[in-house]
Amino acid sequence: MASSPPGDDVCDYLVVGSGPGGGTVAARLAEAGWHVVLLEAGGDPRELAGRDAPVPGGNRLPDDYDVPGFHPFASENDALSWHFFVHHYPQLAQRERDPAYRAEWDGRKVDGVLYPRSSCLGGCSAHNALIFIAPPDADWDDLARSTGDKSWCAARMARYLAQVERCRHRWLWALLAMIGIARTGHGWRGWLQTEKALPRESLDDGELVSAMANSALAALGAKRGWWQRLKVLLRSFGDPNDRSVLASAAEGLFYTPLSTRRHVRNGTRERLCEVADRHPHHLDIRLNCLATRVLLDENNRATGVEYREGVNQYRAHRHPETQHEVRQVRARREVILSGGTFNTPQLLMLSGIGPAEELRHLDIGPRVDLPGVGRNLQDRYEIGVVNRIDAPTWPSLRDATFERGDKPWRQWKRWGGGMYSSNGAALCVAAKSAQVHDGLPDLFVMSLLAPFTGYYPGYSRAIAEHRNRLTWAILKAHTRNRAGRVSLRSKDPTEPPLIDFRYFDPADDPAERDLKAVVEGIHRARRLAQPLFKCGILAAEEVPGPACQTDAELEQFVRDHAWGHHACGTCAIGARDDGFVLASDFRVHGTAGLRVVDASIFPRIPGYFIASAVYMAAEKAADVIIADAMD
Repeated sequence: MASSPPGDDVCDYLVVGSGPGGGTVAARLAEAGWHVVLLEAGGDPRELAGRDAPVPGGNRLPDDYDVPGFHPFASENDALSWHFFVHHYPQLAQRERDPAYRAEWDGRKVDGVLYPRSSCLGGCSAHNALIFIAPPDADWDDLARSTGDKSWCAARMARYLAQVERCRHRWLWALLAMIGIARTGHGWRGWLQTEKALPRESLDDGELVSAMANSALAALGAKRGWWQRLKVLLRSFGDPNDRSVLASAAEGLFYTPLSTRRHVRNGTRERLCEVADRHPHHLDIRLNCLATRVLLDENNRATGVEYREGVNQYRAHRHPETQHEVRQVRARREVILSGGTFNTPQLLMLSGIGPAEELRHLDIGPRVDLPGVGRNLQDRYEIGVVNRIDAPTWPSLRDATFERGDKPWRQWKRWGGGMYSSNGAALCVAAKSAQVHDGLPDLFVMSLLAPFTGYYPGYSRAIAEHRNRLTWAILKAHTRNRAGRVSLRSKDPTEPPLIDFRYFDPADDPAERDLKAVVEGIHRARRLAQPLFKCGILAAEEVPGPACQTDAELEQFVRDHAWGHHACGTCAIGARDDGFVLASDFRVHGTAGLRVVDASIFPRIPGYFIASAVYMAAEKAADVIIADAMD
């Protein structure tokens, strides 16, 4: 990995950020023959693991990165992560009602709820839960309609799914597809491998399997005879990325495809390393380089980026450093920002692109007045229903310490099997709440063999220490929340911005349909649990608990405990006159040579899990950029 050379430092394309957006674009442009510099604020998980000097929080590397079952630890590993603390509400009194709220942490004032973000090569693909589920066709078609750009329609975006994915969980269908008999919509030769992990150990208990099948059928309103249960078990749940499912946005019982290669995490880190090995003169990856501003000429054309070269320069890191060198790199053609939903709007505003009055207040000279920068922040609402089983631990987790060398780790290391080959999700149900009428399914309920009630410092250790819990994690999709904001605290580029999601804002959702849908999700999760209580597997509900029963009580519980981890929308595509930031070709309004490619581009959150949509959008962006270069 090269550091910045002295003298002239010029490339064709300059990409800031190595996650699913930036990493994908940088790799494609380098493969097309352009000289690309990629700036990443963090380091490489594998290089960090090999250091002789101790790395704070890095003693668990590379396992936290590699092992699917260790993904919660990756999100808290200081060598991989930035620890943002965000507001769910503007009012301090409401913020403090959340048990995950912290006024102070690690000796500093934080005033918020932990929101883990990645700071290493690969971006969020280095610490996420690896779920790869594509958005339904309707979400892409809505984007095409809202932008007036047909290139975003589902029929055209489907090819980008195939371009990204190397599906390895439907072998028979792959063979049939190759001879033209079957059309699943999957990609078989892409660069991101996807697999299915339903460990045999989690299904060894026949009573548990039968109860799970009954639960799934009950949740879907289906009959629960022996034939229906057998069909559920034989098909090992449904494929959420099948073309028929995406086209119809079907409800049903699904497994969760994971972005793993031989049951080891793979993402944009592997993609970038492979391209750098094949095209060393085209892709220059620079680690520990925090971008601080975009360089603009007198015509507001982006000509490069200024950055701080040094370890842990950003104060969202648990152990920030101050020693650094200020450098610049120039781009002959374009600058592409892929810092993510929090950091891309921050970098734009630090560069004078954003709400002019607010920038002047911070003594930043406005270059382009774009009030939409940092606005439209949105997220999913998530909540957990946690049950305790009638045993000290799940049988499949009896030997699990979630450390290198334990029995499940040896199984994973030896043959890619065992409980650690999974991200922990077992049963997944997609369903429509009563709040959507004829719309898309908006509830995604996952069963996790672990306690999970959101993000707070130390949450990953709770998962390792309490191995007799079952959580029904409820995700509310197609939310109406758009009132959130990312705004600058100061002109200091190392200071994280103020992030306020403004949960359940009445201006967004006066009828409180999102809130009511989440409450309905809790009722559904409780119904899912009933067969497990009846057969004696579950002993008690701990969260929300037996004292929380009425809709009014559950609504307050949701307000106080909900969280999210799919932030998007702060540099959304749309017309400038309507307050949006980007044209449909990813260009920043009012500038030249400057584009954004990351989760911040979406006016509405697509699908259930956003990573796949960012990969697909980034492949599209690469095609657009390359086509423009050829004109």
